[in-house]
Amino acid sequence: MSNPNENVGKNEDLKLENDFLKMKLMLEQGAQFGSMEGTEECPADVENQFLRNIIEFERQFAEHKTIRVFDKIGRPAHFKPVDEIPDAGIDKVWEELDEYLSRYSIDLAVLSPNVSKKELYRFTIEELFEYEMDDMDMPGMMHCFTYDEFHPDQEYENTNAAVEDCIKPMLEKELFQWMHHFRKEGLRLNDHFPLTEGEFKILVNLFHDAYDDLELQEISDYYYSIHDRNCKVKGSYSVVGKLSNSLCCSSSTIQFPFSKNWASDNLPTTE
Repeated sequence: MSNPNENVGKNEDLKLENDFLKMKLMLEQGAQFGSMEGTEECPADVENQFLRNIIEFERQFAEHKTIRVFDKIGRPAHFKPVDEIPDAGIDKVWEELDEYLSRYSIDLAVLSPNVSKKELYRFTIEELFEYEMDDMDMPGMMHCFTYDEFHPDQEYENTNAAVEDCIKPMLEKELFQWMHHFRKEGLRLNDHFPLTEGEFKILVNLFHDAYDDLELQEISDYYYSIHDRNCKVKGSYSVVGKLSNSLCCSSSTIQFPFSKNWASDNLPTTE
């Protein structure tokens, strides 16, 4: 049976060590520590492991060691070239490859729904295997890669940005404030031009405030065109505005021009 006084002593020793580790991180890495009001104090042993993990991560990161993914995973020789695998068997071999990568704490994700498992398999053995990754190992640490960062699907990314980050926030009741994909000035909203970012927000939020609730019913019929470094995403929408006991239904089309670095370079123009 453990001695309660002995446990208290160990806990106090851990707290003293934690204070030392925090000071070390503050002096060497510029770390800042604090606590949120109303939260419980972190157990000393949990905090100790957390601090040790941070110090070990910083040590390994400072060494700047890299290694090919192929070498990191033990140089496997049993994965066949993609053109030697029949279409009927590609799902199975991709699952085997994905599971094999997981054993070495490597994960490959994909965002675009247009990427097939056959392409993921090809990409992994032909390109990702040759990629120089950070050679770092820590308990629970995953090395995560995203296919789209190597081969962007501009049609998917721009259409998704137009829908999820532009039209939905504009036509839903929540406060409109995030404009990452818009330029800062020279914006257009219907007949309002030119607008600054702040003026645009005011117009959209005045529209929101005119209704008790807004419910976006549908966004569909996308049209996507691209030329050089410019593209246009166009589609239709249907929204219902609720005011007291009445409903107001509206359907129209909307378009978003994108340019330069594939961020929206103009305010979407509704038609």
